Amino acid sequence: MPITIKEATDGSDFAICMAIRMEVFVREQGVSLDEEMDTHDQAATHYIAREDGAPIGTARTRVEEGSGRIERVAVRAAHRGSGAGAALMTHCIARLKNHPQVTRIVISAQTQARAFYEKLGFVAEGEEYQDAGIAHYRMVLGLGCH
Repeated sequence: MPITIKEATDGSDFAICMAIRMEVFVREQGVSLDEEMDTHDQAATHYIAREDGAPIGTARTRVEEGSGRIERVAVRAAHRGSGAGAALMTHCIARLKNHPQVTRIVISAQTQARAFYEKLGFVAEGEEYQDAGIAHYRMVLGLGCH
């Protein structure tokens, strides 16, 4: 089944994104609600991945000091390995590449997903660190000059 990616454009879409994040990060991975919901949610652009109309994943993007950021990438457990994560990332990368101020994209990747992000061209920078009790790497995708 084809996976489609759509920008969250209203409160209903935003609620779907939050529900997926609650399912994946809070209930499944044990991240506290206070750590999961942050001040960037209101200003970020959120996306929903759907398969046959059913929401199966989400991600958000934002721009900060010349860097695009892709954050809160979450795919429901039953749909991991379906290509939804790659579809979300590819969509977010394409959107950020079109932003005139973005010269690179930065992510905070869970260590267990590092190889997934490397396949998309991201390179780890620095040492592994803990975020919300989960091991992460800062990873960067350079976009060259605009």
